[in-house]
Amino acid sequence: MLDWLFPRRKPSEQRSVVRGEEAEVEPIELRVAVVIHDPLLERFGGRRLHETFNWHDPDLLLQHYIADLRMASGGIARYTVVERHLVDAYPQKLDGFRYDDERYMRCWRRGSGFHQPDAVDYQQLLDEFDLVRKVVQGEIDEVWLFAFPFAGYYESHMVGSGAIWCNSPPLLARSDCTRRFVIMGFNYERDVGCMLENFAHRVESIMAHVYRHQHGEANLWERFIRYDQSHPGSAECGNVHFAPNSTHDYDWGNPRPVVARADTWYRFPDLSGPPRQLRADEWGGGDMRLHHLWWLDHLPRVPGATHGILHNWWRYVLRPDVEL
Repeated sequence: MLDWLFPRRKPSEQRSVVRGEEAEVEPIELRVAVVIHDPLLERFGGRRLHETFNWHDPDLLLQHYIADLRMASGGIARYTVVERHLVDAYPQKLDGFRYDDERYMRCWRRGSGFHQPDAVDYQQLLDEFDLVRKVVQGEIDEVWLFAFPFAGYYESHMVGSGAIWCNSPPLLARSDCTRRFVIMGFNYERDVGCMLENFAHRVESIMAHVYRHQHGEANLWERFIRYDQSHPGSAECGNVHFAPNSTHDYDWGNPRPVVARADTWYRFPDLSGPPRQLRADEWGGGDMRLHHLWWLDHLPRVPGATHGILHNWWRYVLRPDVEL
């Protein structure tokens, strides 16, 4: 559906070149537990919350997200939902509070009065669905939470022994969780572009950690995320909020042409190629989803390593339990 997005990469160029030969990396199979808090509003028309407000169907969001990540990773990211829980309730907050239908509808309609603190009780969620045991025993690799605005989820949250900052503080208080894993939090009021943004911030956190001991030009992550405003004349791929030519957050549609070295990352680890002039239509002309797909598509994904760091960055992002 989005094959036109990457027109500069011909079929013969789909994989980067290593030592003069095309090289593939193995796909990464990941099993997911999905928990969807989508209450049935019996007193407000008898429909699910997402239907009542004409928000996105979480199951369709799920399908598009899986397909997008598989495409942007060149087929590496292969997610399979192995369990799905549709919950006719609201998740519990850290202080024990739960919305009911009347309270949530009242807050949403007047745009105020939402409970504070907003944070969800992750420990309770993990226990309710027996998720830690399933992760440790290898039954699942990730958890994806879907809910409504003000559900209290982090966009991404790493759990377990050795967990790191993952766009949120790590959840370490589980002596029984010997395997690191990520809980993704999605809001079905918003579209799949926002889901990709959650994932891309996960990439930023993990790759900054991977390259934390590298400095100067050896820190290839810091080079990857350069954009023209931060490094005039030396833009590369930019970051999640800043395209190579952006001047402020979310400025993905800026029409100003920019000379950047984004194409070079398709030939990683050879970064000696020349820059060229880029325009916003290359990453969707301001569309969030298309920009994030373009950005993720540039992440290195070839065999080999330099200074002990893999050339396949997707391995770190998708399998923090193995590589970090």
